[in-house]
Amino acid sequence: MRRIYNLRTDLTCDLTRLEGLWASEYKRLPTPDIEPRKIKRRMMISDSSSVVLDGEFFESLKNDANPNHRENKTHYYNGTYYRSSAEVEIARFYTEQGIPFKYEPEIRLKGLNFPVYPDFVIYIEELDLCKFHEHFGMKNSSAYNRSTAVKYTNYSNAGLLPELDTIFTYDVDFKPFDLRELSNKLNSAVYGSLFCFDS
Repeated sequence: MRRIYNLRTDLTCDLTRLEGLWASEYKRLPTPDIEPRKIKRRMMISDSSSVVLDGEFFESLKNDANPNHRENKTHYYNGTYYRSSAEVEIARFYTEQGIPFKYEPEIRLKGLNFPVYPDFVIYIEELDLCKFHEHFGMKNSSAYNRSTAVKYTNYSNAGLLPELDTIFTYDVDFKPFDLRELSNKLNSAVYGSLFCFDS
């Protein structure tokens, strides 16, 4: 019993010391000479034209516009049918976080003669900025894996940067989907969209 008490005392002292270090190093407010600036991101829709990924773009998107394989949408949540329970989890996550999103809207990308339908396009109101979210959930399918590689290429060709403009999540045998990973990727993409500079 005495050993447990001593261990608890030592851990409490360590915690107090580390909290003090954290407060002195990381809890300071930014100095006035550093202001974050929102970065406007663009997506190429042809060789000569692009769109700004802002609120106007988001409002132009139609929710649930993908006409392909509608019979595969069997998971219902909040007025929309989704293709998988993982997509329902993602929709619930965005809804609970207050992040507006469109499910499978139609968009045009540079180099393609046909529209694509990203799983989610989310809108970060504070930044006036859209992000794309693709969830890859089909397991053990070589055709699906090839189409996944094509999606990466198509987004990159349109000027969208992986993990900044496009978030990718997975649900495969060796790596089950975890909302904590989505939360981390989303935080990284949002903070990556702020550029700090000296005024």
